[in-house]
Parts: sequence; structure tokens; C-alpha cells
Amino acid sequence: MAISEVRVGDKIIGDRQPSYIIAEIGINHNGSIELAKKLINIAYSAGCDAVKFQKRTIDIVYTADELAKPRESPFGETNGDLKRGLEFNAEQYATIDQYCKTIGITWFASCWDEPSVDIIDEFDPPCYKIASASITDENLLRHTAAKGKPVLMSTGMSTLAQIDRAVEILGVDQLVLFHTCSTYPSSYRDLNLRVISTLKDRYSVPVGYSGHETGLASSSAAVALGACAIERHITLDRAMWGSDQAASLEPNGINKLVRDIRLVEEALGSPEKVLLPCEEPVVAKLRRIGR
Repeated sequence: MAISEVRVGDKIIGDRQPSYIIAEIGINHNGSIELAKKLINIAYSAGCDAVKFQKRTIDIVYTADELAKPRESPFGETNGDLKRGLEFNAEQYATIDQYCKTIGITWFASCWDEPSVDIIDEFDPPCYKIASASITDENLLRHTAAKGKPVLMSTGMSTLAQIDRAVEILGVDQLVLFHTCSTYPSSYRDLNLRVISTLKDRYSVPVGYSGHETGLASSSAAVALGACAIERHITLDRAMWGSDQAASLEPNGINKLVRDIRLVEEALGSPEKVLLPCEEPVVAKLRRIGR
């Protein structure tokens, strides 16, 4: 069955296209614009196609009881202090927008609520991301789809029935699904990369892979199995403070990953079995013909 292609900015996500590589900054900026800029630079230098952030309206996404829970962090003593300290506002995203335009890299965000979608929409992003946690938020799905932009949706911690419903709401014309395991970091035994083929066969849309494991091999394997987009968290140092740092790639890691993915793409080549021109001299030298 033919798989569609989805244009995101000046790139196309789909089979027979170079993998679209997303560096997930998320909340690894720890509330610092300067750290965010350093992470953007790392992604750009590695050859990533885009960087991704997260946007939440804290008092909508979390209950008052949840925000009041004790939780020590550099921002204060409660979970609310932490969540608010990690959240960039519209002015800070304007700084990010200008910086990404200056160095020449695409950015967008996972928006966890409708007002957050509207804030990010002011910057005319090339697409939106739906996080795995939001796949059953039908109002958010409808609000995001109404923007008329491509939607990239992760499918972690979801059943096929839940994905079916989300796909029904979003439509398939501008949809990219991402297989993922929603633990940080993920164990290799839980990655189940063969689900990539399951999603492609079931929905006939481009399918990517969003990895939260600590290594590199699985993301390259995902490309070999048909993933046409790869998303990985990045950090300056996995030992830094922050809940997502341990499941992220350091600068050397994201550089190696981009290199390996491009090599895997080149190695996949053609499904046609032929005698290659580069093999012909070897035939003349080594081929034995039985009499």
C-alpha cells in the first residue's frame, strides 16, 4: 500500500526521502534561554533538520493538587514551582524563533493544551507535535488540526484503538505517526521496533521513531525498518539536573547518530539484485565456473 508524504517546511517526510531528524530540546533547557541556544547550536552543527520544544499552560495541564505537591528543585519547594520555572513564555519563544531563523534551523513544539497551540501558532511553525500523553485529548487534537498544519503524533502508552480514534480526528492527509516507548530512559527490550511496520500497514502514513533509550543503535535500526523520521532528546550533559537529561544524547551522541542514519540510508540502496559495475573486476579475478 502506498505511503503518503508530508511536507514540513522545505523538507518532505516520507519513504524514499532522507530521514527527518528532530533534536528534542523539550525542557532540557532548564528554563534558560542561553542553554536553549547552546542546544540549538548542537542540533544545527550535528545536521539535524529541526529542534523541538514543549509548551504548556501550567494551570490547565496540571491540577491545583498536583502543583501543590512537595518537590524540591532549583525553582522552589513544590511541583508548581518546578513546572513554572521550566516553562518558556511567548516573549522567550520569540527569542528562540529569531535565533533559529538567524542560524537557519526549523523549530516547532509539542503543545499540551489549546492556549499553548495558539501561542506557538503566532510564530507560524511548519508543523505541530502531539505528545503521547495528549493522544486521547480530543479537544486538543481538533484544535491543533484546525490550524491546517502537518501534525506529528507520538503513540507511546497507547492502544491501537486509541490511535485509531486520534487518526480519525486528525485525518491522514498531513499526519506523521511516531512509534515510541514512553519511559525515560527506555529499556531495549521494550522498544518493539517492529511496531513501525504495524503502524505503516494500518494507517498508510509516514511513520517515524521517537527514542528515549540511552544508546544509538536502535534509532539506526528504526531507519532500516522503515522509519522516515527520527526524534531524540539532546542535552549538554546527561548528568545535568533535570528529569529528561538521562534519556538524552550528548553532543557527541547526536553527531554520531546523524552520521549513522545517513550511512544506513546510503547502505539500504535498491531492492533490485544485480551485478554491480564495481563487482565486475572482482568477477574477472575471482569467479570460478564449474565444468
